[in-house]
Amino acid sequence: MIKIQNLNKSFRTEEVETLALNNISFEVKKGEFTAIMGPSGCGKSTLLNIIGMLDGSTNGSYQFNGEEVGGYNEKQLAELRKSNIGFIFQKFNLIDELTVAENVELPLIYLKVNNKERKLRVQEVLERMDIAHRAKHFPKQLSGGQQQRVAISRAVVTNPNLILADEPTGNLDSKNGIEVMNLLSELNKDGATIIMVTHSERDSKYADRIINLFDGQMVTENRIKSKEIEKEILVEV
Repeated sequence: MIKIQNLNKSFRTEEVETLALNNISFEVKKGEFTAIMGPSGCGKSTLLNIIGMLDGSTNGSYQFNGEEVGGYNEKQLAELRKSNIGFIFQKFNLIDELTVAENVELPLIYLKVNNKERKLRVQEVLERMDIAHRAKHFPKQLSGGQQQRVAISRAVVTNPNLILADEPTGNLDSKNGIEVMNLLSELNKDGATIIMVTHSERDSKYADRIINLFDGQMVTENRIKSKEIEKEILVEV
């Protein structure tokens, strides 16, 4: 699904140039759950933004489903992004003035899905995420864990090919964090491809592999044995 080769990203001011990503290369296959880890400032979120087509690289190659996207203009990127990628953020990024159902429905409106189909899909995903009973509530009426369930619902309601999660449990207590990670694990088992940026060793154990960054470079890549991890997670819960 994703093939990145010799990717670099630099930021320039009048006086200094900062290399945020340095010669990054890796692939993500359909159905994989990949965690990206590293200290603050190592380039994790920058890399995720490039994968999510919210930012571009300075040079190097990024192929999405076999298409080289480096030369796409913003309109082309936006079309590809909204049709294929769901985003989950640490701060939820829900719209306070919209109800739970309206927040989840928003991506479907952008895709011009008809009203009947939108209502059906919103109801289905809210039931799956066990938040349907809050459909008419507003974000400020929900707990942090409930808000993240809504954010996940919004990310998956379009049936995206790829889910990008940036510190999805960063604002949650341990109980709600485990619940959110279990939801992501279930989505992955159902076939979703997930790339997650995290500082959490616990959260990283839900992934199939871990890519570690340091000072903008890939330093290690580790595979995880799923059965052993599932057992450890069940004990922790």
